[in-house]
Amino acid sequence: MEFLTTNYAPIMFAGLIVFLLLGFPVAFSLGACGLLFGFVGIELGVFPASVMAWLPQRLIGIMANDTLLAVPFFTFMGLILERSGMAEDLLDTVGQVFGPIRGGLALAVIFVGALLAATTGVVAASVISMGLISLPIMLRYGYDRSLSSGVIAASGTLAQIIPPSLVLILMADQLGRSVGEMYKGAFIPGFMLMGLYVLWVVILAIFKPHAVPALPPEARIYREDDGRSGYLSLAVVMVLSTGLAIFLAAHMADVHTWWQGEEVLDVPTDEKVVTAMCGGTFLAFVIASINRVFKLGLLSRLAERVTFVLIPPLLLIFLVLGTIFLGIATPTEGGAMGAMAALVIGFARGRLNMKLLQQALASTTKLASFVMFIMVGATTFSMIFQAADGPKWVEHLMSSLPGGQIGFLIVVNLMIFFLAFFLDYFELSFIVVPLLGPVAEKMGIDLIWFGVLLAMNMQTSFMHPPFGFALFFLRSVAPDKPYLDRVTHKTIQPVTTMQIYKGAIPFVLIQLIMVSVLIAFPGIVTGSLDKKVEVNMEAVGSQMMDALQNNEGYGNSDDPFATPPAGEEATPEPPAPEDATDPAKALQDALDAAAAPPASEAAR
Repeated sequence: MEFLTTNYAPIMFAGLIVFLLLGFPVAFSLGACGLLFGFVGIELGVFPASVMAWLPQRLIGIMANDTLLAVPFFTFMGLILERSGMAEDLLDTVGQVFGPIRGGLALAVIFVGALLAATTGVVAASVISMGLISLPIMLRYGYDRSLSSGVIAASGTLAQIIPPSLVLILMADQLGRSVGEMYKGAFIPGFMLMGLYVLWVVILAIFKPHAVPALPPEARIYREDDGRSGYLSLAVVMVLSTGLAIFLAAHMADVHTWWQGEEVLDVPTDEKVVTAMCGGTFLAFVIASINRVFKLGLLSRLAERVTFVLIPPLLLIFLVLGTIFLGIATPTEGGAMGAMAALVIGFARGRLNMKLLQQALASTTKLASFVMFIMVGATTFSMIFQAADGPKWVEHLMSSLPGGQIGFLIVVNLMIFFLAFFLDYFELSFIVVPLLGPVAEKMGIDLIWFGVLLAMNMQTSFMHPPFGFALFFLRSVAPDKPYLDRVTHKTIQPVTTMQIYKGAIPFVLIQLIMVSVLIAFPGIVTGSLDKKVEVNMEAVGSQMMDALQNNEGYGNSDDPFATPPAGEEATPEPPAPEDATDPAKALQDALDAAAAPPASEAAR
């Protein structure tokens, strides 16, 4: 019995693993394990029975959590955009831009995956959309099947790390940090990961050109009447937009100084990027609009197509992320604006009807309910685990690791990597992160850095063969039988499951490289965060004491109730009311006397 009470926390954690291995749903496993060990712990005297009285307040706190409202908002926004055909137009247009170069279709998939990640934040929607639209095109023109599968699955998982990511919302909630700060910390690492994907495709295009062929001339549909490609005018618009963006980024501090009326010397990097992108996008839109309205003929068909297709998602990115980074809106408010903007874009494109709207609402409700049930179970488990001194057990276990902070981070990331084979990011966020966060904070690790690091690692949970969810999503839409291509009228062979698994492995390694880079260079995350203002409380206390001593106490203050210094008349006592029998008059006289200034004030 003594062994049970002494080691109750590790036994409870082992019990949870047994529940999960038996195949019970995660939410119910967490709740059942918490309640079972709660009642047993009360009987064994591990903690008092009053512990169970905390549970209703914990559950009410979940339902009153405003931060979690961002989850259904961003989910709904992503589903609406996916059903409005935005992904199809983006892939078609960007594929035409990059198509003439080797690996162009793969680069288009990566670029569109990043755009969808920054507008939808939903992995399933991104992977399924790009699998349905781009995979047949890549197979049609001879792309390697493994590479095609890997690049689609990996680009879809960018929704895990590029804001507005759902996992970053949950990570911020579990670590007790601001969602906006978590978004800022993940902004640069997310696009660095996209850059590594691009680098891998470029390397393949150099050393294995047959695996990533260019788009044939007959497949390039946006040409001028005289046969020109139209890249010149597109390049001019891009140069003008990029020039304005660079100018804004370089002079962002001057803009803030002019706007706020006081000198501003430093502006966060993420704010520079978002604002510069907005300025460059707006300039391109103005140029294309003037050209179309006045029929000037300055832009080619390709340039106009690219501009008007890219403007809506980029505008939505600024609406959501820009308002959050600039401090205009909270993440929940940004999600609400994004959902409303997605509805406007969907109806404006004429591709959204009530049936699709009902489907999006149903899917959003299912996901939100799923998150809520897991949170209820996780809260029940964590409450009993804390009562059994579980956090102390985890702290002693982790703090005894060799290597200090680096050793702790390496072990934690290895553990997350292997757990991600069996658990998705929701379950990892609610089970593991609350146990590791307090330990990381006590070891002096910045929790924003820690959260972004874990989110980057959890991204591998979507790519792990054979359990990765992104691989399952792609398998559901990839052809499993030979079919006749409607354009080339050739028979296209199917994509096998092993080809999908083989294509995912290089991108899993790239994700692990990015995790290592973040461990080695934390400034990639923390450099874009708002600088903390350090206040020396001892110096403040000393200044207050000096001020009090120089003023000889409280006598020289402007306090009307202060005791006057020697030599000054004291405040006269209020005169007694003439008619004490009149309560109203007595009260008024007393108020008038109390409101009269002291003699020292009158002398002044």
